[in-house]
Order: sequence, then structure tokens, then C-alpha cells
Amino acid sequence: MTTVIKVPEAVGVFDSFEALQAAIYDLMIAGFSRWDISLLGGQKALEAKLGERFWHAEDLEDDPEAPRAHFVEEEAIGELEGGIAGGFFFLGSYIAMAALLMPASTLAASIAAIAIGGGPAAVLGALLARRVHKHHRDYYAEQIRHGGLLLWVRVADKEKERRAVEIMQGHSGRDVHVHDWSE
Repeated sequence: MTTVIKVPEAVGVFDSFEALQAAIYDLMIAGFSRWDISLLGGQKALEAKLGERFWHAEDLEDDPEAPRAHFVEEEAIGELEGGIAGGFFFLGSYIAMAALLMPASTLAASIAAIAIGGGPAAVLGALLARRVHKHHRDYYAEQIRHGGLLLWVRVADKEKERRAVEIMQGHSGRDVHVHDWSE
């Protein structure tokens, strides 16, 4: 069940991730909370709410049943990728080091074990990090194929309505308008 509240919300459609991201950053600089900004949910959330019917961005912009998601900055995705790759390198190195750092092992053997154990783990970590990046990129590409990237922004008063619409239109937002409810 979708909970609809009587707080106005500006909505717009963007044709590129770069325009969407610039609009979101400008909205946050203008004082909008990240919790007041939402995007269309992922493919699984869409299928769970709407079934497998074909959808187009303009069909969902005023639909309270459209699933929502929070914006994740590119920097945060980069940090996640680095954490995955680095974590696997550390884990592989630690396992190799723990196995070979016995009193009888030499320094050269220990360094070789760390490199051998850490190398494949780092490769696995890098592959998983690439998968995260691809999933993030595919999330936006799929929505663009369906007519654009949807952005909703809660606006508490007329001045915030005006400012949100101005920012979204300033970043090439299409069909930017305000409806009198939000999710």
C-alpha cells in the first residue's frame, strides 16, 4: 500500500544522468534535503509494483504507485567499488600471510604468499566492483530507454516550488510541474 501525504512535490524528466546529477546537486545546494529528493526505483521494484507491463517515464511521473529510490552520488559508488576491491585484496593477503607467517618461513616466502594470495583476491574484488558500477550504469540506462530519468522533490511552500522548478528546468528537465501530494 502506498502512503500519499499532502506535501506538494515537483517532478521532472531528464534525458541524461549528467543533467539529473547536476539538478540534484543544485537542489541540495539550494537547501533541499536529500530525503526530499527521490528517483524512480529499480527494475525489480517496478516489476513488483507494476507487473511486467511496459512503462514510459511520463506515465509514472504522477503515479503514486511508482516505486521510489534515493539518489546515490557517483563518489559513493566509487568508494563502494574501492572498498570491495581493497577488501578482497586485504582478505586474500591476510589469509596467505596467516598461513605462511610461521616461525620456519622466510621473509621472501611470506611476501610471495601475500602477493599470490592477494593478487587473485584483488582481481575478484575488482570484478565485483565493476559489477556494482555496471548495475548502477544499467539502472539509469534502462530508465532513459523508457523515456527518461524521473526526479521528484518535496516542496514545502510556494518559494521552494518555484526554486525546484527553476533548477530542474535549468538542467534540461522536461515536463517539470508540481502536484499537490508526495510519497
